[in-house]
Amino acid sequence: MPRPHGFRYEARGDDMVAITHHGRAAATLRGARAQRFLAEVAAGDEQLVMARWTGAYKFGNERVARNHPRNRG
Repeated sequence: MPRPHGFRYEARGDDMVAITHHGRAAATLRGARAQRFLAEVAAGDEQLVMARWTGAYKFGNERVARNHPRNRG
C-alpha cells in the first residue's frame, strides 16, 4: 500500500482538531476523540494516522487485489 500523503491537522485551543487533505476539510474531532488523536499522532506516523482517522485509507479494491493471480500464494 502506498504511503498516504497530503494530510495536515490543526489543533485548536478549544479541544478541537481539524484535519485537511490537500487543503479540503476531511474531519473535525472534538473533546476526548481529539485528545486520543493527538496522542496517537505523537506516537506514530502522522500521515498514516490521519488517513486512518479520516477513513481515507481503504477504497474497496482490497478484495479484488487479493484475488489477482499475481497476489495468490
